[in-house]
Amino acid sequence: MMKIAVISDIHGNLPALQAVLEDISRYGADQIYCLGDLTDAAPWHNEVIAQIRALRIPTIMGNHDERIAYDLPVKPLAKHGPEERAARITAIEYTRNTITADHKQFLRTLPSLLHLRFGQHRLLLAHGSPESNETYLYADHPEAALLDMMEKAHADVLIIGHTHVSYIRPIGYGQKLVINTGSAGRSKEADRRAAYLRLEIRDPHAATLPELLRATIQKVAYNMELTTTGIRNSPVPDFYADFLSGALT
Repeated sequence: MMKIAVISDIHGNLPALQAVLEDISRYGADQIYCLGDLTDAAPWHNEVIAQIRALRIPTIMGNHDERIAYDLPVKPLAKHGPEERAARITAIEYTRNTITADHKQFLRTLPSLLHLRFGQHRLLLAHGSPESNETYLYADHPEAALLDMMEKAHADVLIIGHTHVSYIRPIGYGQKLVINTGSAGRSKEADRRAAYLRLEIRDPHAATLPELLRATIQKVAYNMELTTTGIRNSPVPDFYADFLSGALT
């Protein structure tokens, strides 16, 4: 049996990443993949990128990574209130001003998708969706749209992040699977612990998905006070510390 761990949306939260990596080590993963968004919302983007690079973790370019890599403008999102819009701009500018040139160049090298194959089953790893790292695919996304998207992408299993909300959703009468890993560094779930995906590949030549793999969302406690204190003692807006601590929802 092969064990795979998939992490996503670290957002500069080094204490959370370290706790997740320790848990993955205990799990005994044979391979780790990352769905991107290494930067913004906590002050350790350089340290997070350095850790990902040191471990040679195959990583996708998230929308935050792309914005930093190519100096793209910050577009306001309708779902954000005034406080979050302002905080988002400040956090991104802090990353722009402090990321090392080497790490910025590394972000430019990241692919938009990763493909895995086990026998007849095709797994696709994306940040937001197969079409865009800006697309939000929540658990209630129309099934017909997901099936069409996966058909076009030639995927039996779609593994995504971006929403910061984890779920495992069989579709197509159980013949397809959509999984959101949740966020390792900035969970938007009621449970603010770090989340990642555990995949156990039981039989790479299995005829059906249930026979092929077992998927589990793992929640990991970490020293959140270390993160919130680090945010409050940095130019990253306190908004992100308040959000992690539950003061904001």
